[in-house]
Amino acid sequence: MTSIKKLGALFLLFAFCKLSAQQYVDPEYIKVTNERASKIVEKLALNNKEKENAVSNIIAQQFRDLSKIQDTRDTEIKKVKDDTTLAKEKQKEKTDKLKANADKSIDKLHKAYLKKLATQLNEAKITEVKDGMTYGVLPITVTAYNDMIPTLNEAQKKYIYNALVEAREHAMDGGSSKEKHAWFGKYKGRINNYLSKEGYDLTKEREGWNKRIAEKEKNKKKE
Repeated sequence: MTSIKKLGALFLLFAFCKLSAQQYVDPEYIKVTNERASKIVEKLALNNKEKENAVSNIIAQQFRDLSKIQDTRDTEIKKVKDDTTLAKEKQKEKTDKLKANADKSIDKLHKAYLKKLATQLNEAKITEVKDGMTYGVLPITVTAYNDMIPTLNEAQKKYIYNALVEAREHAMDGGSSKEKHAWFGKYKGRINNYLSKEGYDLTKEREGWNKRIAEKEKNKKKE
């Protein structure tokens, strides 16, 4: 590579790095993450302005740190896929490695994030933060299963809850609403398979649930 080409390549690399860095200090981007964090903290009812600010900053920074890892991963994957000189097998090998490395970084960030929250909140409040980051899907889904199948025993309820807790841990790190819901969808599939093996006909259970809901609505209108 000639000196001019090397200089050009270095310039492009510098420009990319500068753009990437600017993306995460952009005032509008920071404002959005701060607002998302504040909405979560508001529901915690901490009644302590200093603690509210501290927790809000931790959550907002987590959003930004996650985005940085995911955006860098996606940018690098796009480069690999756009490289027509690479065979499909080589592209897959490289993209798999990029995903694996990003997953390791996200896992490390996840653990560090929970430790930071623990300096400000107890376990119950941290759980509320987790639900806030995942649109409250866990409690909503637990309630739905219990309403749909009133005959669930304690072991079955525990399985459902634990599966959704695991889904929530993954969903917390999702880069979009779609990705967060996809994690819950994956685990709901596992739950449904488990319930089928336990002898439940989920189609019939769902039909019965819908009838009960319709009946309740009808009774409300009569009142």
